[in-house]
Amino acid sequence: MKQPQLGKKISELRKAKGLTQEELVEKCNLNVRTIQRIESGEVTPRSYTVKALFEALDYQWEEVKSGFADEERKVPAYLYFAFAAGLVYFFLAFFEIGMEYDWIQEGVKTDTSAFVGVKLGTFLTYAAFIYGWIRLESFIPNPVLKIALWTMLGASVIWYSVDCFALITGQLALEDYYLVKLSSFGLCYAFMGIGYLTYKKLWSNIPQILGAVGLIAGILIFSGIGVIFGLIPLTLFEIGQLGLMIWAINNIGRSSSPDSFFTADFQG
Repeated sequence: MKQPQLGKKISELRKAKGLTQEELVEKCNLNVRTIQRIESGEVTPRSYTVKALFEALDYQWEEVKSGFADEERKVPAYLYFAFAAGLVYFFLAFFEIGMEYDWIQEGVKTDTSAFVGVKLGTFLTYAAFIYGWIRLESFIPNPVLKIALWTMLGASVIWYSVDCFALITGQLALEDYYLVKLSSFGLCYAFMGIGYLTYKKLWSNIPQILGAVGLIAGILIFSGIGVIFGLIPLTLFEIGQLGLMIWAINNIGRSSSPDSFFTADFQG
C-alpha cells in the first residue's frame, strides 16, 4: 500500500475507532504533525512507523507488510567517532582546566606549545562530539537543542581561537577575558540544558533530568562566583550526554523500533 492510499486507510481506521489525531498520538508515541502529514499523503513513513500506527489501531500489520521493504536504519559511522571524541574530550578537559588555573594563578609555568596542544585537542574532540549531537538531532528532532548545539559550537570556535592567539602571541592575558569566556560558556550550557528539557517521552525522563543538570551548571558557571560548584553538575551533564548518545546509537537500526524514538520525541 502506497501513498495517498495509505494515509486514507489510516485516517479511515482512526475515525472508525472514534479517535482524534491527538488521541492516536498518545497510543503510538508519534506527534500530531507526523500523523497529519501521513494521513494527507505528504510523506511516506517507514515500515516500523506504519506498524506502530496499525497496531495502535488494532489493524493487522501482516495485511500490508508485503508492500514495504524490510528497512533498517544504518548507524552513521560518524556517530561512533563522535562518541569516542566525547570520551577523549571528557578527560582532556580536566587537563585544560588545571593548566588554565595554574597559568592564571602562577603565571607562565607550563610550556606554551604543550598548552596550545591541549587546547587544540580539547577543542577538536569537543567540536566533534557536539557535531555528533547535531547529526543525532535528525533522528531525535529538537529544534531548540539544535540551535543550542550550534551556538555552543560557535562559542567554542571563538573562544578557543582567542585562547590560542593569546598563548602564541602573548598579546592577551587569559585572566583579562577569562570571566567573560566563562559567562559565555555558562549561557551556552544553560541553553543546551533547556534544549534537553524540551524532549518528551524519550528514554523515560532521562533527557529532562539531564537538561535540569545542564541548566544548573550553566547558571553557576555564568554567575562567576559559582564556577567551582558548577564543575560538579557540569561533569554529570557531560557524562549524561555521553550516555544519552550511546542510547540513541543503540536504538538506531532496530527495525522493530517505531519512529517515536527518532522522529517525534520533541513536542513543542
